[in-house]
Amino acid sequence: MRCAWEELLNLLPMWMRQPVDRQGRDTLQEIRLRRGRPPELVSRAGSIWLERQAEETDLRFVINAASRYSPWASSSVGQGYLTAPGGHRVGVCGEAVVQEKGITAIREYHSLCLRIARDVPDIARGLALDRSLLILGSPGTGKTTLLRDLVRTRSNRAPGAVVVVDERGELFPVGFDCGKRTDVLTLCPKPQGIEMALRTMGPACIAVDEITSERDCDALVQAGWCGIHVLATVHASSRRDLERRQLYRHVLECGLFEELVILQKDKSWRTERI
Repeated sequence: MRCAWEELLNLLPMWMRQPVDRQGRDTLQEIRLRRGRPPELVSRAGSIWLERQAEETDLRFVINAASRYSPWASSSVGQGYLTAPGGHRVGVCGEAVVQEKGITAIREYHSLCLRIARDVPDIARGLALDRSLLILGSPGTGKTTLLRDLVRTRSNRAPGAVVVVDERGELFPVGFDCGKRTDVLTLCPKPQGIEMALRTMGPACIAVDEITSERDCDALVQAGWCGIHVLATVHASSRRDLERRQLYRHVLECGLFEELVILQKDKSWRTERI
């Protein structure tokens, strides 16, 4: 298992780094900072609370470090998150700035959730490499981690290139092994990235993380019509949960995906043919 641990520690205020490091890179799943309250270190075993309270300056330090002090990147927290070095994701809550086109920024930070990215080789062992798969699960069940290993496994063992449209830069940050035949398009919206990959890279397979819009779905269906395989993830707790949503009904009914991979709370998975 690989984790960009030093990159994670560098996101934190100095006073937090030693207690977080003691908790261990193999067990920690999330770090939650709430203004005026003690930080919460979350692992499978439960939560540990630090004694000192997090202040607004601590939250701003994390945002600046995650955005690498880029005003443009920092302003993008209007989407509710930042992707930090190492593939770690920083979720943001606070006072939103709302304009005609929706939320454009978050003016004051009330709480942050740092989700720790890990690379776990061989967890996709047993999954089919010759068909289109849709990975579904609730938040925190390991969809991105499983997709990462599935891409690498397919890239190393199956013929043809795998093109990853990594919109948030979380799937394959610097230092993560993406496989022999993987090409990664980073920080590009999924619909445009899928179209670019089809036109220029000659993929046998396209992989994306978290399809959330009608445009995402339409682009994936277009890719499927071009005779390639598709790997994707979606937030859903079960097949029934997925089928009840109008957004995903078309991609299921048109036969784009041949198999569902359903993740459980304990991060185990099972498959169902569609």
